Parts: sequence; structure tokens; C-alpha cells
Amino acid sequence: MDILAHTLWVGAAAALASRHRALSRATVVGALGLAALPDLLHLVPILVWWLAGDGSLAALRAYAVALPGQEPGMPAWVQFWSHHLHCTMHSAPVAGLVGVVLWFVRRGLVMALLGWVSHIVIDVFTHSADYFPVAVLYPFTDRGFDGIAWTSPWFMALNYGSLAALWTWLAMTRGGFGRR
Repeated sequence: MDILAHTLWVGAAAALASRHRALSRATVVGALGLAALPDLLHLVPILVWWLAGDGSLAALRAYAVALPGQEPGMPAWVQFWSHHLHCTMHSAPVAGLVGVVLWFVRRGLVMALLGWVSHIVIDVFTHSADYFPVAVLYPFTDRGFDGIAWTSPWFMALNYGSLAALWTWLAMTRGGFGRR
């Protein structure tokens, strides 16, 4: 799923949850940020290549919207780090380990971590074998689940139609975000 949809789904979930439980602004912002982070962090090596090497903004843009097999040519180190950051940020074992550590260190952050977990769960089912399957069990395996390609026009229409309906309902009931 695309970054905007991830954040809109988490925002809607936070709006619904806030009707039943008080959520701090930091928790909501953290959840929204973590919902987008898995699709942004793997761009960092490409950004570094652009800013400190021979890369370009055009290569960064081309990579961000590339179809499988159509990514721009990049140095091996950029490909390596970008791939492993993507896999790491879409890994259930990694997110689980971070969650366990946060549980013991700072329990208040665990709620925000749900933004990241939701990103992983959604992507497992919305990435096909032909469109960047999510290696949900990384680092144990690079294999991914063959889900629905989120780029399919019918899925995009269904996804954003559902988001529009949900956000409209949220706005029309109980005054929207956080009101009881």
C-alpha cells in the first residue's frame, strides 16, 4: 500500500481508538510516523548516494515509483542497504523484538508502535509476488506472501473509497477526532 493510505488508515484507527481511550498527541504522531517510516527509511541510502556521490534526485524519484525490475541503476552498496532496510522495516520479528524491548524500557511507546505493525500487516496482503512481496519473516527468509498488488486500479479505488467513507463517517459522528 502507498504511504498516504498507510497514514490515513492509522489516523482513522487513532480517531476511533481516541473515542474509547485517551491518546496523547505524541502517541498519535508517533503511530502516524511509524506507519510511513517503513516506506521511507529504505530511501535513505539513495538519498545519501545523491547528496554525497554520483546519484541524482531523478534517480531517487525513479526508484520511489519504480516497478519491479525497472529500478534505476545504482551502486551495489546503495542497492544492498536499501534492500535490507526495506526488509528490516517490513519484518514482523524485528517489529516484535522492538515491541518487547519497548515494553520493558518505555511502555508508553508500545501504542505508537501499532502504526508500524499495521504497516507490516497491511503490506503483507497488499503486495503481490510480482510487486515487491513483503519479506515479513526477514531475516529468517526473504520470501514474501503473494497478496493483491495495491497498484491495481480496482484496489486503489476500493482502498481510497473505503478511506473516504470512513473519514466521512468519523467527521459526521461524535464530532470527529477525540470527542466523546
